[in-house]
Amino acid sequence: MSTHPAAPVPESLFADEREQRWRARFTAVRMSRPAWALDAPDRCVYSSNLSGTTQIHLWDRATDEHRQLTDRPAGTYHATLPPDGETVWWFADTDGDEFGHWVAQPWAGGAQTRPLPDVEDGYPAGLDIGRERVVVGTSTDDGTTVWIAERGAAAEILYKNSEDAGVGGLSEDETLVAISHSEHGDSRHPALRVLTVSGETVAEKWDGPGKGLSPIAFSPVRGDQRLLVGHERRGREELLLWDVAADTETELDLDLPGELDADFYPDASAVLIWHTHAARTRLYRYDLGTAELTELPTAPGCIGSADVRPDGTLEYTASSAAHPSAVRALSGAGDDVLVQLGEPAPDSVPVEDLWVGDVHALVATPEGTGPFPTVFTLHGGPHAADEDRFSPARAAWVEAGFVVVEVNYRGSTGYGSAWRDAIEGRPGLTELADVAAVQEAVVGSGLADPARCVVEGWSWGGYLALLAAGTQPERWAAVIGGVPVADYVAAYEDEMEQLRSFDRALFGGSPEEVPETYRVASPLTYVDRVRAPVLVLAGENDPRCPIRQIDNYLDALAARADLPYEVARFDAGHGSLVVAETLRHVATEIDFARRATVRITPASI
Repeated sequence: MSTHPAAPVPESLFADEREQRWRARFTAVRMSRPAWALDAPDRCVYSSNLSGTTQIHLWDRATDEHRQLTDRPAGTYHATLPPDGETVWWFADTDGDEFGHWVAQPWAGGAQTRPLPDVEDGYPAGLDIGRERVVVGTSTDDGTTVWIAERGAAAEILYKNSEDAGVGGLSEDETLVAISHSEHGDSRHPALRVLTVSGETVAEKWDGPGKGLSPIAFSPVRGDQRLLVGHERRGREELLLWDVAADTETELDLDLPGELDADFYPDASAVLIWHTHAARTRLYRYDLGTAELTELPTAPGCIGSADVRPDGTLEYTASSAAHPSAVRALSGAGDDVLVQLGEPAPDSVPVEDLWVGDVHALVATPEGTGPFPTVFTLHGGPHAADEDRFSPARAAWVEAGFVVVEVNYRGSTGYGSAWRDAIEGRPGLTELADVAAVQEAVVGSGLADPARCVVEGWSWGGYLALLAAGTQPERWAAVIGGVPVADYVAAYEDEMEQLRSFDRALFGGSPEEVPETYRVASPLTYVDRVRAPVLVLAGENDPRCPIRQIDNYLDALAARADLPYEVARFDAGHGSLVVAETLRHVATEIDFARRATVRITPASI
């Protein structure tokens, strides 16, 4: 392995008030929506960066006391409360590698214990804690195992398969367990199975090739064995109720364009609907008795997490590109901020919609007159989407004078199943065709300087950025890939089994079965064509985009000898939960892009 040039981290990006402002957007206290214990709703758990690292925090609503529970160097993100709220369960991995087990700590404080010592370490594959039973999924190189345990008893294997699977939910009476599985070989379009707690199959549901089913939640009413399910029978994500006991189903006929998700109200008389369309998400209430659909008067912006309290209060998070996220409560008394820890982050600029054919993009523009240096930032996933939500990173690029263009390329969610699945068999190059079309449109409008276009992304977005470097070398003045796939064959060999299963479904097989598909999709294939300076940011403990395959790509860059490139390595997994580390990443990226784009002028094209 070669020694690679380390990317410098600038002490500051600006010599004026912008320096404090961009940093404040990251250091301002952020928190997830507090989730409560079902039988003790005054006890809540949330994640927050209050300490400078994302950790698990507790909120006792009765006393309004907030306490930090975890204090691990790499941070802690996943946590939940059992119904009684007497303990807090959180997932313990090593240095952000996502491989580990659940631990429990008393609500009142005390030492952590391992409540399920019989369950093997693995990547998390779902958890549901009932009053008497716990169901937990783990994923390893051998596949997925679902375990079940009665309180205080040893865990037993409920389900095991070499293909990807996960816990979908435990019924309220704790007699049934729903799982999603891909025994048919396609983890991107899972099937459903409902088991008794002794492991007997009660019911099966599969809509056939290319049509996934996702268990959302069992009814919260004891004795009601209806399961809320997401389906895609008409080319988009929709909803149905499956009465498992009767094996009958009712599709929810909702006249809303775009994608739908949902959860039950506490009495199961209605469902709370998330409606995502054109990069915005809003909330509705759907009455199951009358079929009446009502939009809820939530705050302007894009809705994130939401749930309904036992008293009927809707608690949710909302933000927009211009305004930071807030945790809010909507009740008969009105809509207001529920809880705010510290001063909110400074505002930023709004985004505007850009449609290039069927490709949707969001554009944020700095003050001044174009053409501007422009960063085309590509989201991860690929099954995700950029939305009109607050982003400190987007705001930092705008402060630095860059237009920011976020492209919801084919493969993104929120635009229907055909759009999401269009990358099957040809991942990478399909998405980049959409990015190229948007880049041409933004340059053609006079907004973007064609000589100062930067492509940037993390995870799948980082992969696309490195692939763009070699397959679209004429378009880019600089390339930034955070925790990317860089050598797809080596990545497949080293990544977690859940992602290997995903890749087999996406590519049509393993690298041994379809080697040409992987070769064409791998950034390493095109390293000799790269012309623009490259920055790679990589986590040493990343299970999703492992470090060996990144080193292979960097070694190939080093062998070029004619191409400037830089590397920023950090001691974490697939990104960092440490605010100071995130600040270093953003400063490094913007400084790199500035230096790279200064080297190129229109006359040199």
